[in-house]
Amino acid sequence: MNDSPTASLLQKLRQGQNVYGTCITSTSPMWPKAIKQADLDFVFLDTEHIPLDRAELARLCQQFRSYDITPIVRIPSPDPFRACQVIDGGAIGVVAPYLESVEQIQELVGATKFRPLKGERLAAYLNGSELMSAEMKAYIADYNADTICIANIESVPAINRLDELLSVLGLDAVFIGPHDLSVSLGLPEQYDHPDFEAAVRTIIHKTRAKGLSIGIHFSMEPERQIQWMKEGVNIVVHSFDVALFTQRLRHDLHIIKKAVGDNLSGNSSSLPAI
Repeated sequence: MNDSPTASLLQKLRQGQNVYGTCITSTSPMWPKAIKQADLDFVFLDTEHIPLDRAELARLCQQFRSYDITPIVRIPSPDPFRACQVIDGGAIGVVAPYLESVEQIQELVGATKFRPLKGERLAAYLNGSELMSAEMKAYIADYNADTICIANIESVPAINRLDELLSVLGLDAVFIGPHDLSVSLGLPEQYDHPDFEAAVRTIIHKTRAKGLSIGIHFSMEPERQIQWMKEGVNIVVHSFDVALFTQRLRHDLHIIKKAVGDNLSGNSSSLPAI
């Protein structure tokens, strides 16, 4: 067995264990050490919503890997070529956003589990019209042994096709995007609404029943993560650097101002889940 930290994360996922991470938006070289000190398994780097170029992303991935922290990257669109690019830069896990079709997930599996194959030959292997030789199968498995393939499920159409989507061989895990899911449900940011909770529960239970891992990303109170872990979530993507900084700074300054009798602004607006 590969004794790299990535293999350790994959092993935990395959055994259904809990793994812990956070989202980082800053390119500061101080962050990898800080994340290491927090005893996290992985870091989530989101290029869908955060303006990171290829060079910045590759540098971050390599920095985190040097600290034995697994970099998981969300690409900006369901594009297999983008997936290959971020893996070339050092990503270990790849998340594709807003997947709603079997074809999209097959393309993600092709990019993450069948590299460096592309084009018609890859399509033939994926649809079963051509079988791999034993030699090629061994080469491809070894070449992609560490890569984690993750689908974002965050819409009503995806839920309606969930059994089909989760049946694509090669998929390792699902991330639930709570913000986009709430909007797709017509319940924007209503994370306590019974229909939103029912949708999340459906995704979790069906994913776990397929033997896959599942995570959800909230930038809110820890109790919300605990709630969904009790339902079956085993990948905890908790908050992101800006949210954690803002929440803690606001908390500390509230205590200081209150202690010395200064006016409190009363600004307690929360940061959204992403």
